[in-house]
Amino acid sequence: MIESAIEALSIVLDPSRILFMCLGIGLGIVVGLLPGLGGTVGMSLLLPFVFGMDPFVGMALLIGMVAVVHTGDTFPSVLLGIPGSSGSQATIMDGFPLAKKGEASRAMGAALFCSMIGGVIGGVALYLAIPMAAPLITSFNSPVLFMLTMLGLSMAGLLAGDSPAKGALSGLMGLMIGSIGSAPAITEYRYTFDFLYLSNGLSLPVVALAIFAFPILITMLTHKGSVAEANHLKGGVLKGVGDALKNKFLIMRSAVLGSLIGFIPGLGGSVVDWLAYGAGKKTIRNNQFGEGDIRGVIAPESANNAKEGGSLIPTLLFGIPGSGTTAILLGGLILMGLEAGPRMLTTDLSLTLSIVWTLVIANIIGAILCMTLVKPIAKLSLIPGEKLVPFLTILLLIGAYQSNFAWGDIIAFIAIGLLGYIMTILDWPRPPLLIGFVLAISAERYYWISIERYGWEWLSNPIVISIGVLIVILLTGGSIMKKISNNLQREGV
Repeated sequence: MIESAIEALSIVLDPSRILFMCLGIGLGIVVGLLPGLGGTVGMSLLLPFVFGMDPFVGMALLIGMVAVVHTGDTFPSVLLGIPGSSGSQATIMDGFPLAKKGEASRAMGAALFCSMIGGVIGGVALYLAIPMAAPLITSFNSPVLFMLTMLGLSMAGLLAGDSPAKGALSGLMGLMIGSIGSAPAITEYRYTFDFLYLSNGLSLPVVALAIFAFPILITMLTHKGSVAEANHLKGGVLKGVGDALKNKFLIMRSAVLGSLIGFIPGLGGSVVDWLAYGAGKKTIRNNQFGEGDIRGVIAPESANNAKEGGSLIPTLLFGIPGSGTTAILLGGLILMGLEAGPRMLTTDLSLTLSIVWTLVIANIIGAILCMTLVKPIAKLSLIPGEKLVPFLTILLLIGAYQSNFAWGDIIAFIAIGLLGYIMTILDWPRPPLLIGFVLAISAERYYWISIERYGWEWLSNPIVISIGVLIVILLTGGSIMKKISNNLQREGV
């Protein structure tokens, strides 16, 4: 395992792959610092460009972005009091009050350093999970793989906040969209309405771009205005790093919590930061959380980057995306001719280990880059949203069109984008739809293979029964954790 890890490091350090990783890091920081975008939009923007790309280069680009989105979203959370993404909500509680006190740089220094440490711990968690998961996952057959896809689909309800029913319906909608085109087991076309374009189904880049990025364009146009000029940056980045070093046990505790929560499919970043924040408030004596306590920044920022390493475990090893971002990453694997699951621990082990190294290196580079560019990045975050819309629109249309180089891509992009916007108005979760779309083909294929090989006897398989029980436990436990997180948020923990 160690020899394979060293070999993977040499692959990652290839100049061409370092270049693409740095490109992903740069884009991830920009996406993170622009309020309202987040990892799902950033990943969907990159997805069309990884089609047919060398897997090591493509994953360097994608993981480079994943690693630093929650580093970049510190800027709007601290400077503007606006969450850069769902994973930076709790940072506002103390980061913004510190900015009002003129200590924005101190808050960002602590947050960026903790994000770096948390990301490294998340990468270590992914590395340690590989040898433990290998003996189990390589023995999986089609019934078990089918149940794993069901596990991923069942997590849709957990992505819906207070409304699991909406999450489940959104996931079923994704299944329907994913079933457009030819059936895997028989020669039959479904939901094509005699349109030749639909005979091969909708492409993942079009759906991902439409469902996440299109609604953001409309939101940027309707919510005009920029940040108040009251936010001034002063010295103090190194002071923030010093504060973080003084609270090293809080960093470690929060990062481990983030990795564990990230491993549970469906919980996502909007839960982990509040749980880490609440745990910090309950365990630290004489705290002033909510009034500008630097420890209120350290706890959630340590957890949200560590969560990324944890969430990659079920995504890469079991093919179960735990969030919209990892669902798009799973789609990226497919576009590069790869498949999550046993192959990631055997044939593609070097790629899996390269992802671990990329995650660790990207977190370090991203944090250092942010710390050295605090003032310029803060100015970028003040750009009014409507000025970004023309640039993003062109980028999105190019990304959608290059999927099949057909006008149908543009029409599908607009149609599904309008669906995504309606879902945002009605407060319906969109990540479950993408998860359902990504898993639709795998679920149907494994189901038919199981029926043809084993009849209905596979339902008595002990592993199948265990996964079924696990689905019930995770749905129940996840709902309880959601309620706890919501209570903490309402109390302003």
